[in-house]
Parts: sequence; C-alpha cells; structure tokens
Amino acid sequence: MSSPNDLSIQKNMENIFNTTCGTWQNCTESNIQLFLKQCLEHNIDPQYCMSWVEQHQSQISDWQVVSKVSLDWVNQHTSTGSPLSFTE
Repeated sequence: MSSPNDLSIQKNMENIFNTTCGTWQNCTESNIQLFLKQCLEHNIDPQYCMSWVEQHQSQISDWQVVSKVSLDWVNQHTSTGSPLSFTE
C-alpha cells in the first residue's frame, strides 16, 4: 500500500518525465540526463527514478545507450551510486 507521500513523489517524477522526455519513444541519452538532474533538484532519488524508467525499457528505442548514460550519471551525481567507483 502506497502512502500519500509516495503518490506525490510518483506524480512529481511523472511530471518531470513528461517535461523532459515527453514519451518513452522520445527518451534519449541527452534528455534522460536532464530528467535525472531535475529529479535530483526536486529531491527525488535519481536511482528511484531510473528504476521506474527501467520498468518501461521495452518502449525505449535505444535502451542500451539510455541505460548506460543514466547509470553513469547516477554514479557521478549520487553518493549511493555503484559500490565500484573508479574516480576516487
């Protein structure tokens, strides 16, 4: 059961996605980074946002590229990215 706060986060994330990407088919390596950046600016965990996007990967035409770009972005911009970090 979702709490009202979870629904608010989901709605905010969907609104950000609609503004940055528009549709799943229009989700590209450039606008996925903008989506993640805006999620972070709205205090929504980018990893949470990425797992939501990942649920729709079959609708994203260049998923392999979008996935890699977004994973790289999350690792660079969050402290809870991959446990493997080569930049330290």
